[in-house]
Amino acid sequence: MVHHLEVTRQTIQIELDARKSQAQRNRLGQFATPAALALDVLKACKALMPLRSKISFLDPAIGTGSFYSALLHTFSSSRIASAVGYEIDAHYADESARLWRDTSLELHLSDFTRSKPPAFDSRPNLIVCNPPYVRHHYLEGDEKRRLQCLTADISGMRLSGLAGLYCYFLGLAHGWMADGGLAAWIVPSEFMDVNYGKVVKDYLLSKVTLHRVHRFDPNEPQFTDALVSSAVLFFTKKKPPTSHDIQLTYGGTLEHPAIGKKISAGRLTHERKWTRYPRDDVMEGSAARLKLADFFWIKRGLASGSNEFFILTPQEVSEHMIPLEFLTPILPSPRHIIGEVVEGDVDGLPCLKRRLFLFGSKLDAFRIRAEFPAAWKYIERGRTMNVHAGYLCQHRKPWYAQEERPAAPILCTYISRLIGGRPFRFIRNRSRATANNVYLMLYPKAQLARIAANDPTLMDRVCEALNQIDGTILRREGRVYGGGLYKLEPKELANAPADTILALVPEIKAASVQGELFLELNG
Repeated sequence: MVHHLEVTRQTIQIELDARKSQAQRNRLGQFATPAALALDVLKACKALMPLRSKISFLDPAIGTGSFYSALLHTFSSSRIASAVGYEIDAHYADESARLWRDTSLELHLSDFTRSKPPAFDSRPNLIVCNPPYVRHHYLEGDEKRRLQCLTADISGMRLSGLAGLYCYFLGLAHGWMADGGLAAWIVPSEFMDVNYGKVVKDYLLSKVTLHRVHRFDPNEPQFTDALVSSAVLFFTKKKPPTSHDIQLTYGGTLEHPAIGKKISAGRLTHERKWTRYPRDDVMEGSAARLKLADFFWIKRGLASGSNEFFILTPQEVSEHMIPLEFLTPILPSPRHIIGEVVEGDVDGLPCLKRRLFLFGSKLDAFRIRAEFPAAWKYIERGRTMNVHAGYLCQHRKPWYAQEERPAAPILCTYISRLIGGRPFRFIRNRSRATANNVYLMLYPKAQLARIAANDPTLMDRVCEALNQIDGTILRREGRVYGGGLYKLEPKELANAPADTILALVPEIKAASVQGELFLELNG
């Protein structure tokens, strides 16, 4: 019977998903758990549960019931005392209720985050969930504040406004769990690296006993319809012991991971990025090493506000007769740059087949209208396109002004897929072109800039050295999404080791660089 119901459930899941657009499901964070993964999770739970213990099961985002089906397959009916599921979307809940109507499942068509936990003696001792992966920008302000207050009150997690809905589910479920109960959560692995994930990691290390974290290989995403790298957390609701090791596994399957290692909770407490484990060994003394931040100011490239309007080809510049005063050369996306050097012509324009210009000005409207009628006509065109009403433009004065991003001598690609073992590349920019936010821009700090002013080849050699940095180091500092999509934020690149640069400029002493950094920050 269980097998027949599961086959039916999978058919229903496919049909229900097909009735919604990908955009609709993305907005609601609805990514169905594959049957094989659900079964692996429940098998792992069984190994962690006390033998012959009765099970009170809860899935706060049950959907069509993949975890409930796996529960019935994994545990005998005599061990399952109760099973409860919550589902906010009737599109799935109604079909799920019909499918499981002859079983003991108690299904609620309601918002778990607004539901009241059961009485203390009726709380579940097994919570298994793949919570909705709703990004923070889809949460309304009032709703986000409600969730933040409630989560802090129940679990002690004071979540940032950048946290996704899955973090709130995790925190709120703390108030539902029986003491000593077990939880298994499938969540995006990004919490392991990003700033907003720190409070989640603190919760896992201090409020509960974390048994295991399994991270799937991002090149083998578990959810084919979601660009996200996934992890599974297993923990018990009890304070962790003083000395406690946590099993970190990676790749393969839950049952047969590619690699694994036990890491002490104490070490993870001081580790900024958990995704470096279990593949990488602990870097002793890393805090004392020089980093790129000691040599460069690193900024993300500019966000124009509307590339369609603000970034122009030479043909468009000619067509609209835009004066040079309103144009800044800007680099095209990395796929249009062959090699690792962008040369500049006699005018400083990049020697590339694809040339682009950024439109912008800080001049007021009265002066532009009086002195530059062609530019004013183009600005008016932007109004008819409603460009001025965009978020970034609304926060600029005037709305057609651009961020200050002078040409940087070295650029780093910001987001890419792993190609030839190197997910990011550094590009030497010898032109006067700025760059948009598909790049990170590296500006040398005072000492390095002074030496480079007297050594025209230094930046070339620095760029070559940066491209020799082991790709695993940069991947470790950055973050990864499903399908092997790697991303590197300015602060993450700034944290990469800079030993290769120091070797190129021996006249700079390590202590001198760090002292200069102190003066620049406090001077």
